[in-house]
Amino acid sequence: QELRSGCFWRGVLAEAAATLIFVGVVLGASVAPGPLAPALAGGLVAGTLACTLRTPQANPALTLALLCTRKLGALRGAAGLLAQCAGAVLASAAARLALPDDASLITRVSTVGTAGQALAWETFATFQLALAAFATADQAAPHGGLALGSAVAAGALAAGPFSGGSMNPARSLGPAIVTGIWDDHWVSWCHPRVPPQKPQCRDG
Repeated sequence: QELRSGCFWRGVLAEAAATLIFVGVVLGASVAPGPLAPALAGGLVAGTLACTLRTPQANPALTLALLCTRKLGALRGAAGLLAQCAGAVLASAAARLALPDDASLITRVSTVGTAGQALAWETFATFQLALAAFATADQAAPHGGLALGSAVAAGALAAGPFSGGSMNPARSLGPAIVTGIWDDHWVSWCHPRVPPQKPQCRDG
């Protein structure tokens, strides 16, 4: 029944498209030196996606939180996760072809701290992002998009010097698959998550 629903497939397609756009924009901005450009680019595109596509999480951390709290069905959640990862891999492959060889695509644990410190900062950044997503779930654009985009930018700036400030496992997974570099990749997946509200979708 669910597989025959137009809402189901629209949601899956939206997850893939939103993640592809988000990861592509962030990786393009990563060519610039320092964490400011990727943080601002991530915040702007996250806010834009929230205002336009509305429902996609475009982030496995948020989707897993919905699954763990049973606010999202197992089939919809699994399909969403696969779509997010596929979108991230496609964006990463395109970025690797289009960007200079020295472009920094991988989120790495910085030499200024340890893997434990990177995990702590990544946890904190993801927590505040998920809290913003939860608080703005029912807010109309542009207020919800502004809050969510600001949370992405703030988290990336805070955690960037330590963990790369991913806050999005798909953003880290795509470049890792494409480049084959998996150094400290677990940091992007092992932090706890706070669930946002489940988005609603009805067939017209």
